[in-house]
Amino acid sequence: MATDGRNQRGGDDRRLCLGVVVGTHGVRGVVKIKPFTQDPLDVGAYGPLTDQSGRHSYQLTVHGVHKGSLLAGLSGVDNREAAQALKGLRLHVDRSALPEVDEDDAFYYADLLGLRVKGVDCTDYGTVTQVDDHGAGDVIEVTDAQGKVRVWPFTREIVPTVDLANGYLTVDPPPEVGEPEPGAPAEAGPDDLETGGETR
Repeated sequence: MATDGRNQRGGDDRRLCLGVVVGTHGVRGVVKIKPFTQDPLDVGAYGPLTDQSGRHSYQLTVHGVHKGSLLAGLSGVDNREAAQALKGLRLHVDRSALPEVDEDDAFYYADLLGLRVKGVDCTDYGTVTQVDDHGAGDVIEVTDAQGKVRVWPFTREIVPTVDLANGYLTVDPPPEVGEPEPGAPAEAGPDDLETGGETR
């Protein structure tokens, strides 16, 4: 599954998080950005970026890539102290600023928000509320009508089908904690105990 950005929480929000500030580089206000794009340089390829609220805008000046992080200057940030204050800042761009995806099996994470989620056994799990990467790989967050949140690895094994045209994706989730795996024998209960050679 080809992806080019992470979404922020919010079902109707059509902005993508392209990266997050993780540190500084030097003393002139250059920041290190962890990219959420396939090509780190794409973080600065789509025009000004905003913070998560959308109220503050930043123009990026790309200086290069170092050990997977994008080195860039942000407008209005010209010293190390100001750059350090931005650590944790998530940088967003409007979905409309990104080009359409031509590949059949490619999409932006923002396009998954609000999709219906059904199991391969037709179980209704709710809708997609977030797709993110917490360091151990992409995960998909699904919330059902009762507000229960499930988080699963976003892999082909767990999410075999994404159908944007029809507004849904299918999941083949692993058993939840405390649930037996399919085909596993159930634990013996009081009614299954043998007494006097007979089974109740």
